[in-house]
Amino acid sequence: MKLSQALFIFVCFTLCSCYQQSKPGAGKVLEFTGYYQEPHRPQYHFSPGSMWMNDPNGMVYYEGEYHLFYQYYPDSTVWGPMHWGHAVSRDLVHWEHLPIALYPDSLGYIFSGSAVIDYNNTSGLGTADTPAMVAIYTYHDMEGEHAGRIDIQSQAIAYSLDRGRSWTKYAGNPVIPNPGIRDFRDPKVFWHAPTQKWVMIFAAGDRVRIYNSADLLQWELVSEFGKDHGSHGGVWECPDLFPLEINGEEKWVMIVSLGDGAPNGGSGTQYFIGDFDGKTFTSDHSPSDVYWLDYGRDNYAGVTWSGIPREDGRRIFIGWMSNWKYANLVPTKRWRSAMTLPRTLGLRQTEKGTRLISQPIKELNGLRSKSYALERLKIAGEYNLSQRVPFPLDLSELVLKFDSVTSTSQFEIELSNDLGEKVVVGFQGKENRFYIDRTQPGKIDFESGFPGVHFAPRISMAPGLSLHIFIDVSSIEVFADDGEVVMTDVFFPNQNFTTIKILSPGEGLILDSGEIYALDPIWK
Repeated sequence: MKLSQALFIFVCFTLCSCYQQSKPGAGKVLEFTGYYQEPHRPQYHFSPGSMWMNDPNGMVYYEGEYHLFYQYYPDSTVWGPMHWGHAVSRDLVHWEHLPIALYPDSLGYIFSGSAVIDYNNTSGLGTADTPAMVAIYTYHDMEGEHAGRIDIQSQAIAYSLDRGRSWTKYAGNPVIPNPGIRDFRDPKVFWHAPTQKWVMIFAAGDRVRIYNSADLLQWELVSEFGKDHGSHGGVWECPDLFPLEINGEEKWVMIVSLGDGAPNGGSGTQYFIGDFDGKTFTSDHSPSDVYWLDYGRDNYAGVTWSGIPREDGRRIFIGWMSNWKYANLVPTKRWRSAMTLPRTLGLRQTEKGTRLISQPIKELNGLRSKSYALERLKIAGEYNLSQRVPFPLDLSELVLKFDSVTSTSQFEIELSNDLGEKVVVGFQGKENRFYIDRTQPGKIDFESGFPGVHFAPRISMAPGLSLHIFIDVSSIEVFADDGEVVMTDVFFPNQNFTTIKILSPGEGLILDSGEIYALDPIWK
């Protein structure tokens, strides 16, 4: 995903002396001093070593490594000419930075896309013994945009024969030229075994297009979806399409990001559940139904990893933890933006129908270094966790289970510091909704719409309620009711939040159980 007006702002800064960036062919890894210790720097989320980052791209698993490429501008902390940054991990938690994978060239900037392993060498770009890792991405022709043309985006490929360490752009690019559609981007490609074809889905204006190919090189348009379905508050971007099982039945999920028009303002991601035959997606929902993957303001452009081993079987998602309303303006200096925690996606039958759920990946449990158990207790007024938990809470994980909530129930979990700055996670029984209040989170003057209260409707009708919360210096991720409702927000306090209180007015409520964990940083 990119700014709709691609030339909106990009100001070149001179790189600080503590940062060294490899150029094409240099083969050097990024080097830093004062590693990952800047103000507001997340400690267990992925963020770039330096400068600007947005969408996750090219996520693929191969030979024990999870690859994460991402939209990257190495010369500034605001959006500019897009490259593909690159990192790898063996556990989706600890990451190693690698040199830039793809640089802009005469065809344009390197916008978002995906990657696959061509095990059967359908493209002929690899061999039987060395399958090609193939990146499929969008070219954005900035000169064409300046000239007022609309045919400025096309789909292209590059390939690697050394586990993604070096890349060759295909000589026949673009593989899908622009047919006269201005917003024509963000290809996600996968192999569809029943039809023995590659499938490409990408955003084309106010809908998605689906193409087929036998070899990744020649593509045929086979269908479209979305003109009259879902939300159209902003341009469609960064689609994904994948199968999930529920009650022994295979269903297909399509996720689509919108640059604007999310339920709490700005960028967001909607989803559709239905069927797919290799060519056509058919939604189970009525055209007016809109379902949101995350109700916070800071989870955008997320897609899933391809190539996850069959024995694992998970569908794993990661998103860009920001919002285009203020992404270029947030008060970080050396680096800009982070990714969400990786999440396992699934389908669940609820009282309100089938819903897509998100749960933090199990590998995050390995970050737990200390724990504190909460026994069953009644909370009426204020319960200060910080006075009982024997470790700092600015890098922490909370697992809380409430015995029974009713239409009169109300509670808050307040994160705060000695300056009176705070962020609040709450539940309102009367309205049957969750919320995050970041009206007083610290720095807010960089964008007028940043402070606010963000709401999410509760789906579950069960009396018991659970919250799974991750706090990492400048972000909070809330997984409610075992992942049925998710909210992600960022914030920028002038001091880290180290105080956590549970507040419940009136007669209060019963906390059935709780577990608090200290989490280790991932950057050394």
